[in-house]
Amino acid sequence: MEDKRLYFELPPYRPPSEAGSLLIRATRGCPWNRCHFCNLYKGSKFELRSVAEIKQDILAMKELADQMVAWAQHMGYGDRIAQVALYNGLPWLTDEGVKTAFLGDSNSLIMHTEDLAQVIEFLYHTFPTLERVTSYARAKTILHKKPEELKRLREAGLSRLHLGLESGDDEVLQDIQKGATAQDMIQAGLKVKEAGISLSEYIILGLAGKRRWREHALGTARVLNAIDPDFIRVRTLQLVPGSELRERVERGEFQPASIEEIVLETRLLIENLEVTSEFVSDHVSNYLNLNGKLPEAKTAMLAAIDSVLSAAPEVKARILVPKHLAHL
Repeated sequence: MEDKRLYFELPPYRPPSEAGSLLIRATRGCPWNRCHFCNLYKGSKFELRSVAEIKQDILAMKELADQMVAWAQHMGYGDRIAQVALYNGLPWLTDEGVKTAFLGDSNSLIMHTEDLAQVIEFLYHTFPTLERVTSYARAKTILHKKPEELKRLREAGLSRLHLGLESGDDEVLQDIQKGATAQDMIQAGLKVKEAGISLSEYIILGLAGKRRWREHALGTARVLNAIDPDFIRVRTLQLVPGSELRERVERGEFQPASIEEIVLETRLLIENLEVTSEFVSDHVSNYLNLNGKLPEAKTAMLAAIDSVLSAAPEVKARILVPKHLAHL
């Protein structure tokens, strides 16, 4: 009898909110791959994977999960399957089974709609305990999909799309080569919501640098207000080696905003938001841990920012440290 396959590909990146999700590699790389702030897929060729290939990966993950459950039960850990799975590198396996899955790489929505729907349906069939399937997407890709295509994906079980807005200011979007306008972002976001799919919009604080941080904050608030996404997820610009933006800084063509300017930008953004979104600072790059349901949490978040801005310099220096350095 032939041994069942236990190897599979994994997407190299995923949103922080998908840390406990089963990771499925539906595509490889990024079809755009030109954003100046990003180096994640530089040098990588974008490729679509076949439905058959993806299904084989899913079956391999199912076999691995079944073996993990059987071993845990055999060893007397049947009531601690999630703990055993986590220790063995399977954070997606809970006591009740697999609950969430994420489709990578950067824009799996670019797949042919029926192919993607087949993959999603196969996921739910293979893991009956599954409750949520999510993916990254680009605004332009969403705009190229017909409304009935997005509804087909929703009916197949696509629960949420993670969309990189980055900025709502057209000059900033053009400067970073995002490949979409603010109006594109609004239309794409509304199209996702109309299809009944949950929407996470990602923004990058500091992306406009010292020159346009005010316009960046106000433009981003305007676009988010027009969309009213389910989640607003915040990151702070990181000038990563290999990115075009890092090279522009080294050439003197881009002047990064100061930490205090980024905090002021954050305040201006929140002050001008008129949404019912969940505001989430779930990334290690952020200086302030601001989280809450808007509009209810707006006053408290603004007060928290003001308390930092008015603090003594030595106190401010201790507070305004990215999360990944805060313990040092």
